[in-house]
Parts: sequence; structure tokens; C-alpha cells
Amino acid sequence: MDTFKTNNEKQRAPRNRTITLSEKEQISLSNKLKSFSNKITLSDIENITINQDLYEAAVYLPDSFVDLMFVDPPYNLTKSFNGRKFKQMPVDEYAVWLDSWLSKLIRILKPNASIYICGDWQSASAIYDVASKYFIIQNRITWEREKGRGALSNWKNCSEDIFYCTFSKNYTFNADSVKIKRKVLAPYTHSTGEPKDWERSEMGDFRLTFSSNIWTDITVPYWSMSENTDHPTQKPEKLLAKIILASSNEGDIVFDPFLGSGTTSVVAKKLNRKYCGIEIDKTYCCIAQKRLIMADNDNHIQGYDDGVFWERNTLNAILHNKKTKNMSKIANEQNKTIKLL
Repeated sequence: MDTFKTNNEKQRAPRNRTITLSEKEQISLSNKLKSFSNKITLSDIENITINQDLYEAAVYLPDSFVDLMFVDPPYNLTKSFNGRKFKQMPVDEYAVWLDSWLSKLIRILKPNASIYICGDWQSASAIYDVASKYFIIQNRITWEREKGRGALSNWKNCSEDIFYCTFSKNYTFNADSVKIKRKVLAPYTHSTGEPKDWERSEMGDFRLTFSSNIWTDITVPYWSMSENTDHPTQKPEKLLAKIILASSNEGDIVFDPFLGSGTTSVVAKKLNRKYCGIEIDKTYCCIAQKRLIMADNDNHIQGYDDGVFWERNTLNAILHNKKTKNMSKIANEQNKTIKLL
């Protein structure tokens, strides 16, 4: 195990909502972390954070317990994770590295398990080659990541890939759970005047549409968002919510072998799934534990409201209009009262 390394000494803006750890929290939360030196059972694995090297921990995990595995390994880039550096390597070597730990996780998957593996354009070929050895590759999701530096001699890199795989032809996919609610721009109706494939409501006219493999409605966590941490490659809760809702059911076990600051476990908890994650860095593990405690009091997921994914900015615009109308209504009532007086 490593010692704590934090960025809490950084000066932050007053409205910065980044989740940090106090010394007291570090000590308290570290006591909730697990590590193993013997084979464990299913009851030992549910709803825990394992602070251990993946290669060590994988040996002790039980067989066939995972319904959904979300994998977000270091991409084939040179990057520091709280002082622990991952170095870029030739693509064929990166493929060997991927295989070295992925092969150890095959036995923990249920026969109907789904697997999602994250990467970028530089690691995509290696991920495809390795994943296709063990799984059926069903699709490749590409999502837009707004963050990224511009380049004068190249296109700005602002997309990432997620390979969607299954262990067999028998798997869970809840298409209706990840439909997107959009404002209707062309409200076609039947001859009776009833809406075609859309619905009227007090908030407006909306249509539920199937989610595609191109995701442009994801906001990468930043300093004013309550889910933000100092982890350099933190995935958004909304992204995990789409995957967890689509490829698991309530009560299923969601597993993440590179847990980072805990997004997978946190979203699984918010959506009534069981969770388990492995992370080698103790500080990130403690942040994950803090977020799990925070989820007891706040199960909100940005962009997901009342069981529906809303098209980006649509919900905020609706809530703003609703608030404006309510304020206008209140003002009118007050004016009527003043006139009566």
C-alpha cells in the first residue's frame, strides 16, 4: 500500500466544488478499504473498494460474480496519476500489457456479462485485438470530450472510444432505459390531432429517441461540478449511468478494476446496483469512499432526471422557463393584491 498524496494544498476559487480530503477523513476512510491475501467469497466482495495492485487482487476474487465490468485503464500515453507514472509504449507492447491483466479477469465474469473498455484513437487497435480474443465486440461508442488543447498542426483531440463487448450472445441490454428526451421540432400528428411518436406535457412537447453510439451530450467534470475530483482522467457520472442502466439490472454487480476516484461505484450505488472496484492509489480510494458516503444524501446524476436522460441543456432551459413563469405568476398575484389594497 502507498501513503497519502493529496492536492489539497492548492489554492481554489470560492465556488470550487472539487471533492478533497482532510487529514481526518483520510485516516477514517482508509479504514474502510480492503485488501486480500486469501481467496474471498461473494459476500466479501459486495459494495467494497479494494486498495491493492490489480495483479495481486485478481487472484483472490471469486469466480463468475460480475454482471457488468467497466474498464478504464491508463491509455497509451505518458501520464502521472498522483505521482504514479504510466509511460507510453509501442502499440504491440501496449496490447501485451492489456492482455496481461484482462486475461486474469475472464473467470470472474458471469456467462451473460457485459464488458466496456475505454480508450482513445491511439489505443483503439490494441483494445480491439485483445478484446476480440475473449469477447464478442458488439459496438464501439465514441463520445465527445470537450476538454483538450488545440493544435496548430493537427486536429484538436476531443473524442474517446468505449468498446462494448459481451461474454456471450445472451446478455442484458435495456434500450428503453437509456432513451434521450428531446424537444420536438417537427410535431407531426395523426388525423385525429394526436401526436405521432411524441407527447405533450406542461413543460412542452417532447420525444423519446433511442441512444446511438455517438455521445455528444456528456459533460466532463470540472471545478464547479459537485462530482469533480483531482483525478486527471475522471469519467463523468452521466457516462457511467448510460452504461450501467443499459447493461445491468437493479441488484446486479458492477465491477471496475481501475476504479480511480470511484465514479463507477458511486453511480452503481445511485442506481441501486451492487459494486466492487480495485484501485492501487490509496488517496483515490479514499475519495471514492467519500463520494459513496455523499451518495447516501444525494443520488442526483447530472443530465438524468426522473428516470430519463435529457438532451443536453434542454432540462435546464425547461426548469429556467418554469421558474420564470412561476415568478411571473407570483408577481401577477402580488400586483392583484396591491390593487385590492
